[in-house]
Amino acid sequence: MTDRTIPNAAALSGWRKSSYSSGDGGTCVEVLDDYPSGVPVRDSKAPNGPALVFPTQSWTVFISSIQGTTHP
Repeated sequence: MTDRTIPNAAALSGWRKSSYSSGDGGTCVEVLDDYPSGVPVRDSKAPNGPALVFPTQSWTVFISSIQGTTHP
């Protein structure tokens, strides 16, 4: 089974802030593209903390379901 967490997300480079994150430094989610075993997601306020790794297909379904929704 593939590990679904990365204990120290800062060990990886190339994180990008989600366009659905607020711009005021509040709720910020970052994702990492092109990770071989899924899509890592971390809290940008805790870059040295853990990241969750979602299966690519599950992440794609999630993103498809939220596209078109309005956000602040």
